[in-house]
Amino acid sequence: MANKEQKLFAEFPPVTTERWEEAIKADLKGADYEKKLVWKTAEGFNVRPYYRAENLEGLRFLGSQCGEFPYVRGTKKNNDWLILQTIEVECPREANARIHALLTKGVESIGLVIGNKEFSADDLDTLLGGVSLRNTELTFSGCATKKVARLFIEKLDRENAGPDDARANFVLDPIVKKLTLKGTMACKSGQCKGFENLASLIGAGAKYKKLRTVSVSGETFHNSGSTIVQELAFTLAAGHEYLVRLTELGVPVEKAARSIRFSMAVSSNYFMEIAKFRAARMLWANIVAQYEPSCECAAKMFAHAVTSRWNMTVYDPYVNMLRGTTEAMSAAIAGVHSIEVLPFDAAYEKPTDFSARIARNVQLLLKEESHFNQVCDAAGGSYYIENLTASIAEQAWSLFKQVEEKGGYIAAFEAGFIQDQVEASAAKKDLNIAKRRETLLGTNQFPNFSEVAGDEITEEVVTGKSSCRCGCSSQAPEGVRTLKPYRGAMAFEQMRLKVDRSGKSPKAFMVTVGALAFARARAQFSCNFFACAGIRVQDNTYFHSVEEGIRAAVEAKADIVVICASDDDYATLAPEAYKLLDGRAIFVVAGAPACKEELEAQGIKNFISIRDNVLETLHYYLKELGI
Repeated sequence: MANKEQKLFAEFPPVTTERWEEAIKADLKGADYEKKLVWKTAEGFNVRPYYRAENLEGLRFLGSQCGEFPYVRGTKKNNDWLILQTIEVECPREANARIHALLTKGVESIGLVIGNKEFSADDLDTLLGGVSLRNTELTFSGCATKKVARLFIEKLDRENAGPDDARANFVLDPIVKKLTLKGTMACKSGQCKGFENLASLIGAGAKYKKLRTVSVSGETFHNSGSTIVQELAFTLAAGHEYLVRLTELGVPVEKAARSIRFSMAVSSNYFMEIAKFRAARMLWANIVAQYEPSCECAAKMFAHAVTSRWNMTVYDPYVNMLRGTTEAMSAAIAGVHSIEVLPFDAAYEKPTDFSARIARNVQLLLKEESHFNQVCDAAGGSYYIENLTASIAEQAWSLFKQVEEKGGYIAAFEAGFIQDQVEASAAKKDLNIAKRRETLLGTNQFPNFSEVAGDEITEEVVTGKSSCRCGCSSQAPEGVRTLKPYRGAMAFEQMRLKVDRSGKSPKAFMVTVGALAFARARAQFSCNFFACAGIRVQDNTYFHSVEEGIRAAVEAKADIVVICASDDDYATLAPEAYKLLDGRAIFVVAGAPACKEELEAQGIKNFISIRDNVLETLHYYLKELGI
């Protein structure tokens, strides 16, 4: 039997970092190393093209095991998370039937959105009839949550429940849900009533160990366009604000910390998201530790992950399945308490049974077939992810301290600091999407050419003006700046829906001439470009002459004619095509050839290239088309 300590490939001599660097520089052939290989992230740090064991030196959090402080590797010894799915409660009896159905289909945690402020104790009994409160985690949200929390605790008292007989979370979040999103908090004499209500609920349910009455809705920052570092820093800052306010009201720090549930989004930035949750646990553990709780376990972060709404699209919506799958993988590997995969149609309609089933099955596959729940902190020891964890933690901690220096989350928000940070990040993301530096598959790159929006895609959907699911007002008081959740695809979707609802079917026709390889490449680029606005595109394999191509374009009644050729061919072919077309359609040259100024001198004014702001350029062409 081989020695377990035997090192594999020991017969091969080690390769030093210096030799790797020499080989890389030789392959670059004089190109700038920093520009070509170093990733300059939006998070405020750079990522190297590769990492080695030596890059782990100085990382102080290494060496701890799963379930050990500072919990960077997880808060427990295993990686079994709960599969959460949310339903809206309109009729308690019907919702009860849905709960029982979901529990037979692999769901382990039920989210319940209750907007009816007349919801009663009898309604709660009906809703939870036959549901094992010990074995099923419940998460209550919606406009009636405060009332439901009281009713739930009273129900437990009435039924003489034991300390471990119920697992429930209440999405009561006056800092993020009220102040940050709506600009309102009930405050008097420096004390906010929302904190007093939370402290009262914590006291009322103190007997029950598995109730989380405080929520930090960190996904709000992500869905408003923040960076990963901003989402983490502001989520921690809000959590710390709760810790401070509750202890000031007499809640023991151990109880206050263990009453907080953190919820954060998980985006398609795969490795960054794994590192974010690892860094989050470590930073929160160190924050709580400063209060010297009597039990070290009070420093464990209770973290829920929900897939991103920001990158969901209403066009080509099945792509949302792919996004949700990779995002769930990140969260599962990162080691969270629970995960909710949003149904692929959640951005534009009430999820169907089919979309809800697909969302559940993503996690069932990760558990039952891929066995992601079998290994605790599978990313631990990865040179790359350990360094990402350290970098995110460092940047988030720096931003967290800036918030604290301003007096905490509420003071920083009232000063506009948090809004400034998130809005600046959102503006950069929007610009990157407009210029296609950031890809939203099916929206600003590789759209479905033949897709036309169905009736379920409305102006309210693509502008984000749809009301709260509970029907309550979300209008902020005049003069109060709030964060505004949106989807990154919305600007393109608004433009495309305008075309779909215009009653017109504008067509862009590709005239592929000259050198075949260049003609085909530019035709594919141009088809992709114009289809992003819902303009119908007609690609063509090849025309043997400009005259043949223009004749076909005119016969096809094209609104836009795009000549697709090589830069060298444009000097002669573009003027010929322009004259033959004779103003019967908008004439466009695909590319930015060296002879551009010469072509412009001959009256050719329209060019498209990879350097364009695609969104602005497409708006220009739609205006030219009268749309």
